[in-house]
Amino acid sequence: MLRLLIDENVNHRILRGVKLRLPAIDYVVVQKTELRGAQDSPLLSWASEQQRILVTHDLKTMPKLAYDRVRNGQPMAGVIAIPKRLSVGQAIEELVTVTACCEQIDLQNLVIYLPL
Repeated sequence: MLRLLIDENVNHRILRGVKLRLPAIDYVVVQKTELRGAQDSPLLSWASEQQRILVTHDLKTMPKLAYDRVRNGQPMAGVIAIPKRLSVGQAIEELVTVTACCEQIDLQNLVIYLPL
């Protein structure tokens, strides 16, 4: 199962739904860390240091910064990008599938967009 970092902008109804389906999910919410309010680059750095895949609704800047890290030879644990227009129910189903079926290494240096 994946180790996740939940970005501040993620709809917490999605997180609650995933936790109901996967009670043992390993996640950290940005708001509960020293990263609260941090810019995107430090979030990606921290996620990589902690080997956590970042889950975000930020489809504009986060994927570009993630791939910039890869191009620059910096570690990047992975990003799961969820469009805000995706229904909460579908986002839950998709995130449960990815979290339960993938290993950390599968998402290393990748940005995946939901729905799959």
